[in-house]
Order: sequence, then structure tokens, then C-alpha cells
Amino acid sequence: MSEKNTKPIAAIGSYEMVLPFQAVGIHSVILNSENRGDFEKILEQLAGEDYAVIFIQEDLFVDFSDAVEGINDKYNTSVLPVPSPLGATGAGLASIRRSVEKAVGMDIFAER
Repeated sequence: MSEKNTKPIAAIGSYEMVLPFQAVGIHSVILNSENRGDFEKILEQLAGEDYAVIFIQEDLFVDFSDAVEGINDKYNTSVLPVPSPLGATGAGLASIRRSVEKAVGMDIFAER
């Protein structure tokens, strides 16, 4: 059998948001009000360590959108927003919509 070439996955967010990811063995980084300012450094470190996917709590995704865009441009890492335990804000769907529009050249989700 050949050895699979797999890359790690990470999740960044509140304890409640990352707990399910931890349960399935995904590297999790818990951010709270005291260490929230470390988000950009943590994101850059994970992307630099060649993580394939980094799930980010939606409010962090919105608040640090410039940092996320920089990571998307600089690294071959997929940064995906995940709703917080308080619910979705719509940022995740908007991000997917922009990514698909960029890839195919049109908004395929537009309502007719």
C-alpha cells in the first residue's frame, strides 16, 4: 500500500466552537477575550506550517478579514468560516459566494 500524503487541519475559535473539532482529532486553538489579539499571528503560523484547511469562527473571520485575505493570497491554505455557538451571521455563505464568483467569473448563486 502507498502512504497517503495528508496535511493537517486546524480550527480557531471559542472553546464551544472548537470542541467538536477537538473530538475528531483536529488541531484546535482556543481564543478568548484575553488572547484574541493573537489571532493574526496564530493564523499565519498555521498557514506557514502547511495546514490544508483552517476553520475559523465566523466573528473572527469577519473581524480579521484583511488577515484572512492575506493568508488566502500568500498560502495554499483554505480558510473557512464556521458559525459560532451563537449562530450564523451569513459571513460564511458570503465568503463561499465570493470564492465561487472569483473562480468561475460569475455569481452562480444569484437569484433570478
